[in-house]
Amino acid sequence: MSITLEDYGIREALEKLGVKEINEGTSTGSHWFGEGELIESVSPVDDQVIGKVRQTNKEDYEKVVATAGAAFKQWRTMPAPQRGEIVRQFGEELRAFKEPLGKLVSYEMGKSLQEGYGEVQEMIDICDFAVGLSRQLHGLTMHSERPGHRMYEQYHPLGIVGIISAFNFPVAVWSWNTALAWVCGDVCIWKPSEKTPLTAVACQNLIARVLKKNDLPEGISCLINGNYKVGEWLTSDKRVPLISATGSIRMGKIVAQEVAKRLGKSLLELGGNNAIIVTPDADIKMTVIGAVFGAVGTCGQRCTSTRRLIVHEDVYDQVKEAITDAYKQLKIGNPLDQNNHVGPLIDKDAVSNYLNALDQVKKHGGNILVEGGVLEGEGFESGCYVKPAIAEAENHWDIVQEETFAPILYLMKYSGDVENAIELQNGVVQGLSSAIMTTNLREAERFLSAAGSDCGIANVNIGTSGAEIGGAFGGEKETGGGRESGSDAWKIYMRRQTNTINYTTELPLAQGIKFDL
Repeated sequence: MSITLEDYGIREALEKLGVKEINEGTSTGSHWFGEGELIESVSPVDDQVIGKVRQTNKEDYEKVVATAGAAFKQWRTMPAPQRGEIVRQFGEELRAFKEPLGKLVSYEMGKSLQEGYGEVQEMIDICDFAVGLSRQLHGLTMHSERPGHRMYEQYHPLGIVGIISAFNFPVAVWSWNTALAWVCGDVCIWKPSEKTPLTAVACQNLIARVLKKNDLPEGISCLINGNYKVGEWLTSDKRVPLISATGSIRMGKIVAQEVAKRLGKSLLELGGNNAIIVTPDADIKMTVIGAVFGAVGTCGQRCTSTRRLIVHEDVYDQVKEAITDAYKQLKIGNPLDQNNHVGPLIDKDAVSNYLNALDQVKKHGGNILVEGGVLEGEGFESGCYVKPAIAEAENHWDIVQEETFAPILYLMKYSGDVENAIELQNGVVQGLSSAIMTTNLREAERFLSAAGSDCGIANVNIGTSGAEIGGAFGGEKETGGGRESGSDAWKIYMRRQTNTINYTTELPLAQGIKFDL
């Protein structure tokens, strides 16, 4: 018997978050409007329509951009610590509504309930980070070559930041961008995935309450909804100096080209084809835990999901046996039931991609260690539940070179020293996350050296999946080169300015040039 919206408190969660059966999809804060066509939000958990959102049309979009531009003129003049106070209050709202928002994330996207709560916790964490950052937007002071002169750098807000997010992390990635952009003095326009529009409506409701309570103008936080055409309006708009886009490599290349045409800035977080290297000195128990969670968490729909397990021949059979045994213990089902490890894929298209990938492995002659397939029967009526699969494969196969957003783990063998494994790991076009399992200090340091992993994230004795907000998140090569969240990722949301002050009565020129009148 399938669940209803009343089961697991979904209906109650929607009411607490102000999400209605039919929602206007365009907002400049507390002001909602729009008369576009309706988008249905269908849960992959049970194929039920959770609610509907009106798409943004061109007229609505123009209102949003105009309102955001006007708000920026006021928002940028507020001292950064005061902007940080607004973000702090938003973090408190998220704490108060963590449970209902986490449930909605889980139900609309299909990830486990604990992962839904974890995603909201990431939002809270980035708000805390941003509050501290609001008092640390520093520049540099430099010595001038001219007497009586002072040089320094400072950072100013860019203006409107456009955020295009993906379905797999429907709220966290938005918050990574917007919390930092806000304290930097920018205003934001968010275009969420059309597959998860209701979580975006809920987040906009929460921040709108904070902005209204503080008597701040409409336009600081804006929401637009729709398909790729709405995203095209944003990426081609010269009034939006920065586009932060999360999604596939194919999508990222389109965004990058469009933004580059107008010499705008882009922050791209694209696909991953992440590997764990397992050396003869690895702790096998830790390896299995890291690899299994990395491969099946969020049903393999994280950009940091583990796709490849590169194992030394000396421990290959041991690892193969241990990980296939672990897969036998996996429980697949309703993600709101915390006894289950794996929920559904996002939709039927994702299921088709999963099945096609398994067919390609078989055509290559790959040995299927753990059979995949679509689950049917009671509890699986949505048709989006699949079995996590493991296949022995070769790194150069076309299907292994691609990112399949599904729980398929490719097992491959290496011989010799760790350099051979690193070469295999780096032998893909993506460069997001990577890991090595070893208790050998030399191997670990080799992996982290300039000649080691070519990914933006390189871990030792933890898996590829799961990142803390304190570090900059992002990858190299066709992953896009963008960095979000911690460290100095804030600089992308600002423009740098070099200032020179002459406090003398003379005007000496640089490089000793003489220009006497």
